[in-house]
Amino acid sequence: MEEESPVWEEESPSSRSTRKIQTRVRAADDEEEASRFVGDPYEDDEAKQLWPHRYFPRKKKGQDNQEEIIQATRHYKQALVDGRVVFDLGDDCYVKVIKDCSNFIDDKRLFLSDVKDDNPLDCLIEKLKIVRMPLEKKRCAAENARDGSESDSTISCEADLTGNAGGGMFAKEEVIEDKSSLEVTLLDLYSGCGAMSTGLCLGANLSGVKLTTKWAVDMNEHACASLKLNHPETQVRNECAEDFLMLLKEWQKLCATFVKLGYGDSAIMQEDEADEESSVDDDDDAGEDEGEVYEVEKVLSICYGDPKKIKEGGLYLKIRWKGYGPDEDTWEPIETLGYANIPRNSSSFAYYPYATRGMSGFNRHRNKEDPLADEKNKQLAVYMDTVEFLKPKFVLMENVVDILRFAGGFLGRYALGRLVGMNYQARVGIMPAGAYGLPQFRMRMFMWGARATENLPKYPLPTHDVVVRGNTPVEFKSNAVDYDEGHEVELEKKVFLGDAISDLPPVKNDEARDSMAYMGEPETEFQRFIRLRKDGETVTPKVHLMKFSYEHEMPGCSASGLSQHDLFDHRPLELNKDDYLRVCQVPKKKGASFRNLKGVRVMADNKVEFDPEVERVLLPSGKPLVPDYAMSYIKGYSSKPFGRLWWDQTVPTVVTRAEPHNQVILHPEQDRVLTIRENARLQGFPDYYQLVGPVKQRYIQVGNAVAVPVARALGYALGLAFTSSCDSANP
Repeated sequence: MEEESPVWEEESPSSRSTRKIQTRVRAADDEEEASRFVGDPYEDDEAKQLWPHRYFPRKKKGQDNQEEIIQATRHYKQALVDGRVVFDLGDDCYVKVIKDCSNFIDDKRLFLSDVKDDNPLDCLIEKLKIVRMPLEKKRCAAENARDGSESDSTISCEADLTGNAGGGMFAKEEVIEDKSSLEVTLLDLYSGCGAMSTGLCLGANLSGVKLTTKWAVDMNEHACASLKLNHPETQVRNECAEDFLMLLKEWQKLCATFVKLGYGDSAIMQEDEADEESSVDDDDDAGEDEGEVYEVEKVLSICYGDPKKIKEGGLYLKIRWKGYGPDEDTWEPIETLGYANIPRNSSSFAYYPYATRGMSGFNRHRNKEDPLADEKNKQLAVYMDTVEFLKPKFVLMENVVDILRFAGGFLGRYALGRLVGMNYQARVGIMPAGAYGLPQFRMRMFMWGARATENLPKYPLPTHDVVVRGNTPVEFKSNAVDYDEGHEVELEKKVFLGDAISDLPPVKNDEARDSMAYMGEPETEFQRFIRLRKDGETVTPKVHLMKFSYEHEMPGCSASGLSQHDLFDHRPLELNKDDYLRVCQVPKKKGASFRNLKGVRVMADNKVEFDPEVERVLLPSGKPLVPDYAMSYIKGYSSKPFGRLWWDQTVPTVVTRAEPHNQVILHPEQDRVLTIRENARLQGFPDYYQLVGPVKQRYIQVGNAVAVPVARALGYALGLAFTSSCDSANP
């Protein structure tokens, strides 16, 4: 317990800071109910020996102090809190950390943390006596022992969900003993075009864990098509997360019903088949008078919602009718079919998630009073409800950092509270994409969750130097993923725009080809890496998260035997004629923008205005060369409209829109915006990753994606957690 002193700038004992401290201490002594230190303080020499970091030499005036360090004037052994409770140094105490969402956590639950923080005495809520109890593991053991199953189930009610406790895509017990051979499946909620799950799988495979995206769910049909094209092994569901969750719940009920009907029990099945044969004979006789009888040949798929667009939601099966081809497949409500008419072993779907990740971008919808009332923000509750139902071993959630800012960080606290309330270990980390080898900053929040029996994954530390943009929310500064203070490390050099895209062939504003050949050799290590085929190359540079063996970096042999793949999606959003003429007038030099156009004058305070001595220039269409919206953007102080990037720069973040009206997105030396592929490279997509959909939709897919190198690093950390290579005692 210490009496604080601010960072000293002068050695004078009569400084203003000293007087403030003395005044504050005397005021506390005068108030009976105030929290204050009591008893005799430690001797100075003893205190400095016990807490040397609190007694730094006083800084001289003019010296910079990059990080505020609270220093002490003296240390005490006791403190009186609220004027009635005496705390001794070393006592256990209760501090309320989660501000708004503590209702998700049982009042009797306590958390051991090694997070160090400076708090005033008034934050101490209650004095406690803490007794540590051993972790209860009986439930987990019972899961693995039921019915002689060899499965290590992620779902506690697996037998109820599938009707077959021994089936599924789970690792067998003898494989789990050698976790380096572990096979793991993943569900990607709010998957987009699959960048996050692609990176996770690449990183996990590098660690020796074979991670496969078994299922993916997203509402954007074009994003789903892109994911399916690049990952044909994945079951991709183009539906909303609410319908998917309802499907899981209905699927559980359906499987329980099938078990009751005798599915999986051969004796009962034989009896039922005999009954069915008799029933079919009767139906055939009746059919002579009633017309054609349709028979179910196969159940192709299942969904919950309204696939027939008749505004009647429910559980539907996609049916292949006997004697009919694929063009005659139909969605039918299960109530009209009846369970007895569904052939046994006809279903080609199953669900076995090991790890779950989601959700991207609900973009600060502004109902601060009730953030979860907004439809997009409500997806956070749907996501957590899905986690609660499935109980996966691991959970990874990603979102913009503003989830920790908006409404006092309510949404971030809600997510953390829900995970902890479900008995998950959880941690929050803030990671910039540029720190993992990309020419953009793009800071994002990642939240890990792990069941109590698993190792909670760490956050991978930065590999590259980065151009810092923006800042971390004050209350979550300790969650920024970085090296410890005083830890010296040699990082890779910053990656700039030219390092990523200088090798790409020139294209025009009206380029319409979806694929083309490369025209030159890669010029940088980044370009050599990003060009790799999906099956990899036989070269082995030094092991590094960005520079490990290429034959392991690009797993999957769907492209095996191809000597080269085409360059996909290297086409820009075609600008309209007026915007194209404006872009052509922007000089090809660093920092150029609409401010360089004729008729614009920059004032001393950096605000723009029209030059009264220059007649306003008009385009052939009659519209002005310099539009009013460019002059008035951010009250005339912005240089972003029609801004031109340069080779030695980075971008703040890749966005979903490619229009140049209010952002710097023009190519350095060509009169166009950055292409889809150039944006994809800034996000770390391998060149073999092909996108589907209209041009604007492909920009949206890239802009909404998680940076692939960040996901790859997180996947590596996940693999280490699976193989017990992580020391879970440290974050």
